[in-house]
Amino acid sequence: MATRCTSPASLAVFAVISSVLIAFFVTGSGVACPVVSLAAVTGLVSLLWWLRWRRDDRTDRRVCVLVLGDLGRSPRMQYHALSLSKHGYHVTFVGFLETKPREDVLREEKIKMEPITEVRGVRVGPKVFRYVTKVILQSLQLLHVLLKMETQSHILMQNPPGLPGMAVAWLVCVVRGSSFVIDWHNYGFTVMALSLGETPLVRLARWYEHVFGPLAAHHLCVTTAMKDDLQNNWGIRATTLYDRPASVFRETPVKLQHELFFRLANTHPQFQSSRCEDEEEEEEEERTVFSVRDLTDDTVTLRAERPVLLLSSTSWTEDEDFSVLLEALEEYEGFIKGGASLPSLVCVITGKGPQKDHYRKLIDSLHLEHVEICTPWLEAEDYPVLLGSADLGVCLHKSSSGLDLPMKVVDMFGCCLPVCAIHFNCLHELVKHEENGLIFRDSQELAEQLKSLLSQFPSSGGRLGAFRTNLQTSRGQNWDDNWDQNVLPLITAP
Repeated sequence: MATRCTSPASLAVFAVISSVLIAFFVTGSGVACPVVSLAAVTGLVSLLWWLRWRRDDRTDRRVCVLVLGDLGRSPRMQYHALSLSKHGYHVTFVGFLETKPREDVLREEKIKMEPITEVRGVRVGPKVFRYVTKVILQSLQLLHVLLKMETQSHILMQNPPGLPGMAVAWLVCVVRGSSFVIDWHNYGFTVMALSLGETPLVRLARWYEHVFGPLAAHHLCVTTAMKDDLQNNWGIRATTLYDRPASVFRETPVKLQHELFFRLANTHPQFQSSRCEDEEEEEEEERTVFSVRDLTDDTVTLRAERPVLLLSSTSWTEDEDFSVLLEALEEYEGFIKGGASLPSLVCVITGKGPQKDHYRKLIDSLHLEHVEICTPWLEAEDYPVLLGSADLGVCLHKSSSGLDLPMKVVDMFGCCLPVCAIHFNCLHELVKHEENGLIFRDSQELAEQLKSLLSQFPSSGGRLGAFRTNLQTSRGQNWDDNWDQNVLPLITAP
């Protein structure tokens, strides 16, 4: 059925462009424009009204989940798609397919991927001109994709990024009689301001979100602080849907830990045991720097002299300053060289993003003996296994708005992994200082926290063990129950 809608969708896009060109031509030529403009608008409205009522008896069971970004790196929206499919909805999942989504998303028959490409726009002329052309082309592409698909009962869109998706999705919902739902993860203009500063473009983005955001029928958000801000400053009543870890985020059994360590050792020497150990035990044992597998009875144990596995994940963007972690690791190295009885440390930083090469150069310039750092990209199935194998997590996410929470910490807590997280305004909604982790403000404070938490490693006692025990005994509501309670009523409402 989607194929049959392609021609009307193309006509709709053509009509939008034509009406703009007609208005421009008429205004510039001096011709009395009311009649021509009225004709163009009438034709456009007639076409779009016809599209609006192309509904069938299955429309109410179809939902579009829209991300103007990489679907594979949008875990919350993947969870939305899975929850919808579990309740019998057919989901059209629209976004960039740069990274492979979760296997359960790919296997689910009720979820259909609708890939779009990131439009680059023209590459000549002033920066503002290039950006405007990119937005226009991306708008037309998205408009075509949304109109060619079967009519959906709802369009559930992540924001940010919301430019130009918010306006296009709202227009399509008006045209087709669908309900528009925005899931507010942050404010797009605050993310833009991190790299651009307070420029006219950022002010335009703020105006855009303030105009089109309130037009949605329903709103979700990630924190109570954001809910209050949306109500007080935007006039938007939102439902707080806290992130919850998926069921795959849990403590990893030792045998699975070893299997992952052994595979990673093939490409990352930080996971390899020393050469002399391998030569001595080559026929009887299979070793990594963290674990040993006895080949005679297939038992796996963690090594008593193993280093600490410190884990952080990132999108390598401006809202995370990894120099803070690198400086803290240098100070930790100094503690050991100064005589402190502390374990060696392997720091694994996972993720992809624009600033990765910059930080890789900084990492390569360090000269550390007791701290090793690697930056692998993990498949979606391996990431929760590594989280569940780690000893301590570090989060450097600083919310651009001060109103969102880092999903990575949610996943770490799902694996009962204590966290050291950098301070920002609403972090207390997730990280409870001295209960499930610690909050720091600079590299020196982080270094002192590492020294304190790891002083008794690998003993399960001490503050690190207490934090893990607290996480094990205080598991909150899972994603499915949380979603059923807060989102399902919005989708099923008449």
